[in-house]
Amino acid sequence: MKKDVKIILIFLSLLFLWISCTEKKIKLGKDIKFDKEENIHYGNSPEQVMDLYISNTESAEKKDVFIIIHGGGWRGGNKSQLTFFTLSMMQKFHDHIFVNMNYRLASATQFGLPNQTDDIKKVTAMLKKKLGYNPSLILLGNSAGGHLSMLYAYQFDMDKKVKAVINIVGPADLSDSCFRNYQEYSFVERRLVDPRIPKPGTSRIDFASPVKWIDKNSPPTLSYYGNSDRVIPSSQEKILDSALNKNHILHEYYQFNGGHLDWDKHPHDEFLINKIETFLKKTVKK
Repeated sequence: MKKDVKIILIFLSLLFLWISCTEKKIKLGKDIKFDKEENIHYGNSPEQVMDLYISNTESAEKKDVFIIIHGGGWRGGNKSQLTFFTLSMMQKFHDHIFVNMNYRLASATQFGLPNQTDDIKKVTAMLKKKLGYNPSLILLGNSAGGHLSMLYAYQFDMDKKVKAVINIVGPADLSDSCFRNYQEYSFVERRLVDPRIPKPGTSRIDFASPVKWIDKNSPPTLSYYGNSDRVIPSSQEKILDSALNKNHILHEYYQFNGGHLDWDKHPHDEFLINKIETFLKKTVKK
């Protein structure tokens, strides 16, 4: 009976969030309200669209922005996959602004990089224009989105506006021999990086590996990995942890019981959101 009641409560919560998604204004509680704009174009490609959620919380301080980046092996996926998780995050971080973005996908005719990191940059430029200030950013992504969050923050954030990275089951070192067992690794080698972009002496795989760009100025990073993930090997979290330790970067990593796609299932999602809250408080004190 208790299990049935729990399932019903979860269903009602999801129904409430779905109804909220259909409105221009979202109310997630008595005092939690957001204005929503869907499918804002930040570039000329049909893929370059984002959803924007602006908190109605009154504050004298300029609000930080979560940029949510979906997974899908760099050539698939959609922001809709993270809509419910974004709304769950909004319930906890109701004094923040949220972006849930799509990006240009890699294909047989289009390289993933630098397009995908350029798209994150374009989103930040759009935010600066719409908000009237240049906000501090928290990049949060899962799988390929976790990889892109790290890669952008460590290599391409020239303005140093990324205050933290939340990496969920993202590959950090594409040269890792264990990661070479990834079933789509040949696609990663051939189509992830435009060969004209890396400087001489830098391989395409190293160019696309976040750990290769970590230095003492890299932002704090929280990582979340599954203990039975068949896509991202456990060696990835160890390599990332070692690189962050070597450069004395504030970081934490946690494991959940499950595979690559289980991170946002209950209770893993609730655990993660609580850890993000605690971690971000530490970054303010840093």
